[in-house]
Amino acid sequence: MSLKDRRLAELRARIAEVTAADALALQRDGALLVDVREDEETATGSPAGALRLPRGFLELRIEEKAPDPARPLLLMCAGGTRSLFAAEDLLRLGYRDVRSVAGGFSAWKAGGLPVEVPPQLDAAQRERYRRHLTMPEVGEAGQHRLLRSRVALIGAGGLGSPIALYLAAAGVGRLTLIDDDRVERSNLQRQILHVESRLGQRKVESGRTALLDLNPTIEVVSHDTRLEAANVLELLAGHDVVVDGSDNLPTRYLVNDACLRLGVPNVYGAIFRFEGQVSVFGGAAPGVRPCYRCLFPEPPPAEYAPSCAEAGVLGVLPGVIGTIMAAETIKLLLGLGEPLAGRLLLYDGLRGEFNEIAVPVDPDCPSCSAGAHPELSDIAAVCAG
Repeated sequence: MSLKDRRLAELRARIAEVTAADALALQRDGALLVDVREDEETATGSPAGALRLPRGFLELRIEEKAPDPARPLLLMCAGGTRSLFAAEDLLRLGYRDVRSVAGGFSAWKAGGLPVEVPPQLDAAQRERYRRHLTMPEVGEAGQHRLLRSRVALIGAGGLGSPIALYLAAAGVGRLTLIDDDRVERSNLQRQILHVESRLGQRKVESGRTALLDLNPTIEVVSHDTRLEAANVLELLAGHDVVVDGSDNLPTRYLVNDACLRLGVPNVYGAIFRFEGQVSVFGGAAPGVRPCYRCLFPEPPPAEYAPSCAEAGVLGVLPGVIGTIMAAETIKLLLGLGEPLAGRLLLYDGLRGEFNEIAVPVDPDCPSCSAGAHPELSDIAAVCAG
């Protein structure tokens, strides 16, 4: 008997093996089926519902996917050999119930058990998103999730520029730009989505050009229109996240109430001279997350809320705040970390300080409290008043 055969015999004596049919039954009872084959092997098919985790990354990433060491783990390779070695490694890591699927995927497929063909990134996508793919928190599954995501961005100006660029670079599959302005020379001090050669163009078309030049594999939809009560629900419907990069109060209240109607999270940001703020509103069951009107129940008089054109803004400030808004958006799309919900992040550029204040849910909020159903047509009038 060769050294390899003796080694396999020794492993089979210590590690439990199950048939493919038994593995399916155990999977349905809550066991985690782990396909340890390489990506090129699983590209043609893998057991339905299996965790695809190549052998080379198994020890590095299994704890994140299977944090409970008592949960039964079923390891599968092509023919039932590599899975024995993988099971031995997981037993060393402290997992208590690890079994190998005898015959591997070949036996699974021969038994007519459920198979799915996972979505695959092509070679160019693997090259583009390589730094995401190496992160266990993102990986290939997360990148596919980003590629399937739809984000609506209100405003293609100061805040919208870094937000759009980073979301496009990250591979968000569909970006919808909503703005009704043209590119002016005074924009170029902070609106890095636009350039001198596109002065006079509609901002959404200039932005679309820049984003597709950065990442031609995504879809960019442009709406050269002003967001109003008559069109807001139609424009924002069907998106996973709405990012509000507007610079006026009527739009912020309108977006807030529309997102509550649609059940979509709203990533909010605002800038003023050297200061900025970011938060996440809505997107959860009523009473779980605050909304914009929990923080600002009524708009202040116009003289207390000047626009950037009236008050000025440090050119790099939209980059600081917009990048944080883009990060919050990606977190929401991937279901990672803790969003800035119930918290308002404040940035003071002159002091170089970040501070945070709590934003509680207002039980009497006119927009998100139980039974509230604000009329979208009234919001602009309220702000104007």
